[in-house]
Amino acid sequence: MSHAPVSTPEPSETFKKSKSTTSLDVSVSATPAPASPATSDAGVAAPAAPSNSIDSFPLSAPLKAALRSKGIETLFDIQAACLQKLLDGKDLVGRARTGCGKTLAFVLPIVERLSKLDRGGYGRAPSVIVLAPTRELAKQVGADFETYGQSLGVKCVCVYGGAPSGPQEGALRRGVDVVIGTPGRVKDHMQRGVLSVKGLKYRVLDECDEMLNMGFVDDVEEILNGTAVDTANVQTLLFSATLPPWVRQITSRFLKPDFATIDLVGDDKMKASTSVRHLLLPCHWSQRSEVIRDLVRCYGALGRTIIFTDTKADADQLTETLSESMGARALHGDIAQSQREVTLAGFREGKFSVLVATDVAARGLDIKNVELVIQAAPPKEAETYIHRSGRTGRAHARGTCITLVSRNNEYMAPIIERKAGMKFARIGAPQPADMAAVAAERAAETIAEVDEQVIDAFLPAARGLLAGEAEPERVRRSLITAYEDYVTLVMASAFPMDRASQVYGLLRKAGIRDADVEQAKTVSFLANGRGAAFDVPTKLVENFIGAFGGPNDDPAKGVFGAALMEAKELPELLQRPPMSAGRPGGDRFGGGGGGRGFSGGRGFGGGRGGGRGFGGGRGGGRGFGGGRSFGGSSGGGGGNRSRPFGGNY
Repeated sequence: MSHAPVSTPEPSETFKKSKSTTSLDVSVSATPAPASPATSDAGVAAPAAPSNSIDSFPLSAPLKAALRSKGIETLFDIQAACLQKLLDGKDLVGRARTGCGKTLAFVLPIVERLSKLDRGGYGRAPSVIVLAPTRELAKQVGADFETYGQSLGVKCVCVYGGAPSGPQEGALRRGVDVVIGTPGRVKDHMQRGVLSVKGLKYRVLDECDEMLNMGFVDDVEEILNGTAVDTANVQTLLFSATLPPWVRQITSRFLKPDFATIDLVGDDKMKASTSVRHLLLPCHWSQRSEVIRDLVRCYGALGRTIIFTDTKADADQLTETLSESMGARALHGDIAQSQREVTLAGFREGKFSVLVATDVAARGLDIKNVELVIQAAPPKEAETYIHRSGRTGRAHARGTCITLVSRNNEYMAPIIERKAGMKFARIGAPQPADMAAVAAERAAETIAEVDEQVIDAFLPAARGLLAGEAEPERVRRSLITAYEDYVTLVMASAFPMDRASQVYGLLRKAGIRDADVEQAKTVSFLANGRGAAFDVPTKLVENFIGAFGGPNDDPAKGVFGAALMEAKELPELLQRPPMSAGRPGGDRFGGGGGGRGFSGGRGFGGGRGGGRGFGGGRGGGRGFGGGRSFGGSSGGGGGNRSRPFGGNY
């Protein structure tokens, strides 16, 4: 768990108390009442302690010492806001953005209260059960309870599947105070009579929205609301970074009517981490592995990187591609638990810096120095995006999350933006100049660490390398699709431009051969409506730009009211509207709408908008794109005038 630096905290938040029988908003300050001012020997008042200083809270001396041993002098806002309410015995729902210290928000008050109770001796039943959705998160929470509980004599055990049950049973029979685990293994121990919940005083759901979804809710209810649980005398705590409306409806099954809500996100539109840059990169699936490799080198060179995939097969495929060049390792549910633990420990310890994972690593895991998160495709739920992106930018550090999109899933980007309350910055694939700049920066940092007294010994060898080594040729990539050996050109127009035929017509008017024109692809229109961006093979760049009188962005200086130049960064493009649940609907980028299945116009889904199947017509198709073999403007299988790739990426 990362924590706030030793500094004066941000101003205290305002929290909304939950509604019970009456509708009432109560403002509660997270800042405790100041202690009596201390005075020095000179009679001058000493500086007041920061409002979130651990000395401002009713924590026992051993617990404060344990916090200080970890370098913690102040509490995060969520920890400060929850502490007194939990010590007072309130049921509570807590929400804060990812990386803001939610785990200690319940660990600290629980171990503090347990230390003052008569918990019994050998063979005692646990007073606390904490449920987590993944084994990795359960282990992490268990480690925090172990760290801070041992200072107060609180015994803990973590139980989860994939690990031998014998040691877990032995610990439970000897007696523990806190059980942390996944629902399946906790339920298994209960059914075998090893784990009793009769004396339960606390029940905690970490990542409660995940715990209460359709996959877990029945087990959770059986564990926490079973006949053996004295629900009237148990305190219930629910924590998460995301609380969809359906979670609020379900909480009534577990919480007392007067429960408190501590919500540090509230009505803010921005639900994702505010310390993370959210970037979006168009990339065809066939280029994904190479582009991800370049992104890690450009954006994650100095820290750790987590790459998220939707499937285990994708995680394995990417790991195989990246393992040799970057030492990447995989983490997902089909990997044996013992190997998962070794992999995660190695990543934490810096033995390798690239982890490829499914969502087993998205929830709650706190790993220091994760500089970059890459999502190989946008997730289908905004909540998943929030949790994945929250693996970086933790404890107020800065981080970067890059999401790759293709034409088949780019419709999710505006949905995520709306629900997560953030805006993506569109970027293109790293170019040779970007890679060179990163290499130069890293070389300079390495040289700076060399003792000046030995630099002279390396100069002859360095001069020889500079004189004899040619600059390695780096492959350029499209900014629109990330295709290798393609360059994105921007056409600025003096008149409105919204049809690909306008672009191809101007290219031909400028004297470019038909065979070369047909190699231009992925026409996308500028957001200002006065131009377009498209890709051409690297070898044709000079030919295209020369036909328009050289590189410039002023249509008045070009030909036929248009100018052409190479894009150095991805221009602002007209975004396609989100696709509906049925047919995507036609638009000028291609896609559906021309007809159902393979009908509508000549060929496969022909006509202007194309069909859902093989696309076609002016706009290009969503499906297989296609060049000459699938038709062309008269209804073939995608693409404008038989463009390669069919205008799809």
